[in-house]
Amino acid sequence: MRGKRTAVLTGAGISTDSGIPDYRGAGAPVRTPMTVQEFLRDESRRKRYWAGSHLGWRHFGGAKPNSGHHTLAQLEAGGLVSGIVTQNVDGLHTRAGSRKVVELHGSMDTVSCLDCGQVFARASVAEQLERANPWIDTEGAVRLAPDGDADVDELDRFVLPVCTVCGGRLKPDVVFFGELVPSSKFALAAALVASSDLLLIVGSSLTVNSGIRLMEQARRRRLPIVVVNRGTTKGDTRAAHKLDAGASETLTAIAERLLY
Repeated sequence: MRGKRTAVLTGAGISTDSGIPDYRGAGAPVRTPMTVQEFLRDESRRKRYWAGSHLGWRHFGGAKPNSGHHTLAQLEAGGLVSGIVTQNVDGLHTRAGSRKVVELHGSMDTVSCLDCGQVFARASVAEQLERANPWIDTEGAVRLAPDGDADVDELDRFVLPVCTVCGGRLKPDVVFFGELVPSSKFALAAALVASSDLLLIVGSSLTVNSGIRLMEQARRRRLPIVVVNRGTTKGDTRAAHKLDAGASETLTAIAERLLY
């Protein structure tokens, strides 16, 4: 990385030290995330998603960037990192001070109407949801998931939030399973990789197609690929270096070598 411009691709593994669990790390519970098709066709599934997503979002809001996020921001400020492409929706890279961040799978902080396109701040939708469901427990024990979802039992009396402009259906601005990453967003990520000298992949098992595509772009350009992740990834055999280690401590060690 010394003397090179490094593009960074991050996954859920970089946020585990902030209290947000990984999808596929050791001990991660088996989950079946809701698909976009289920969300669109079934009101009861939208209720399940919105109730769980609301509780999870409240806990997301309390999560703070860890040393891995802060170190990447420092490496960017030092001219060693050209930008970050993240598969996470937690917003922690931006909060840590990174300036060039492509949120490949969207962000939990905004919500859009599927019918008229109006965009809302997530906080305003949360207020509407709590007014309509004063019984909902935002402070009790919540089993949080990496996508901001959580497990909720009581759904029969749950009232869905609606668009205050047209009364339409609302959806957080995140890419659901079965939904494509917007082409404009992927183009930004691809341009970042193309303008760099090296690709550093941190905390991602590269199971999701978007990550694989970016890694393949780097490989075709013959850029060195470095993978930092606990456990195997789909990029291990194509990486110049694979470090089976945690994100925070490894990034901190890298920064100590390069910045000081």
